[in-house]
Amino acid sequence: MNYKLRITALLLFAFCFLPSAWSQATYRKHGPAVLPDAKYSPGQVAIRNRAKLCPHADTAARRDVPESEKKAVCLEYGISAANCTGKNYEIDHIVSLELGGSNDISNLFPQPFSPVPGAHEKDTLENWLHGQVCSGRISVAAAQRGIAADWYKLYLQMEGTK
Repeated sequence: MNYKLRITALLLFAFCFLPSAWSQATYRKHGPAVLPDAKYSPGQVAIRNRAKLCPHADTAARRDVPESEKKAVCLEYGISAANCTGKNYEIDHIVSLELGGSNDISNLFPQPFSPVPGAHEKDTLENWLHGQVCSGRISVAAAQRGIAADWYKLYLQMEGTK
């Protein structure tokens, strides 16, 4: 579904029905880590070519998520706009832009800062994975699939290599 149509439908649905009456995304857990709902937030890739990502991905030019899309992501997870702020959550790219991820709503989720490991630790993993991709130690596709499936599993692997 077109992401703009999906956002419009979500916002319209949210205002027409009580929150308890509509289906919401639910976080998955791996140990202490919070993972996105694969049904609502499976991860979406925009770039698959390592040459376009290395040595430095131009993420500033592609980092463009409108506020309406951020609010729609929060609504999908049952989080009010008032609570879905930079204080508690980061609207995070599941497959980070530096790994070729998209700004599409299917690649976004409200990543909590707490519990730890949370958004900050996932950011550390994204930087490490980018280095692994650029050094040729892991393929772009493997990094994208791995982080979309279970970022915490890769985080534990990263921690084990230190």
